[in-house]
Amino acid sequence: MTVTLLGATEIRRLAAELDVTPTKKLGQNFVVDANTVRKIVHAAAVQPGERVVEIGPGLGSLTLAILETGAAVTAVEIDHRLAARLPQTAAEHGVPEGALTIVDADALRVTELPGDPTILVANLPYNVSVPVLLHFLETFPTLQRGVVMVQAEVAERIAAKPGSKIYGTPSVKAAWYGPWRLCGTVSRQVFWPVPNVDSLLVGFVRDAEPRGSEDERRRTFQIVDAAFNQRRKMLRQALSGIFGSSSAASEVLESAGVAPTARGEDLTVDDYHRIALVAP
Repeated sequence: MTVTLLGATEIRRLAAELDVTPTKKLGQNFVVDANTVRKIVHAAAVQPGERVVEIGPGLGSLTLAILETGAAVTAVEIDHRLAARLPQTAAEHGVPEGALTIVDADALRVTELPGDPTILVANLPYNVSVPVLLHFLETFPTLQRGVVMVQAEVAERIAAKPGSKIYGTPSVKAAWYGPWRLCGTVSRQVFWPVPNVDSLLVGFVRDAEPRGSEDERRRTFQIVDAAFNQRRKMLRQALSGIFGSSSAASEVLESAGVAPTARGEDLTVDDYHRIALVAP
């Protein structure tokens, strides 16, 4: 049996049935265009038999497009009404039994995922996209790659390289897990309701080996936060609070091979990691 996708009319009917009104509080904008959800799945290179985790499936537009490939989906949904209705929608659209697993929970609080998914695919709510991404990358090392749709500005920041004005905390923390790339644009017109911001697809591939231990990651992220909290200052000043003084910070930076006069936006994730490794 072929899996079929949702159309705009059915999406509105489902929303009315469930008394669901897309809310700014939850950052909800439902995709009503089949070509767009297929584009996201194609960008993620989802293959038959793979296990995908989807965050915020909503009414199921993207969920069905993933299932259409023959992959299995673990869908994490915070809205109880949507989580309860999704299995029925999947069955009505030809999804085989057992292919879809629902986790009715807040994505930021999930610590276990059935099936150990290896791919992350999602249309992420704009207001929590970065925290959710970082939580999943930290918590689920089985995730090897993924593509998410987020607000254009957020996608550009995540994929930014050192030296650019938009390079910041999300850029460095995301890079801890592997390289990121922009991989597609999404028109505002494919959403209901139409948002007042543009969206982009951003994807990652996890490094084959972990960059460092969990303690090293925490220490590195602490240094990243301090550096960008005062991003206009030289690192010897921005990190003085962590290391006790500007002179102590300078010693640590020099030991790590980093110029004390550099600024946070000049450093790669490897630079920050080296600082964490030599820090007292």
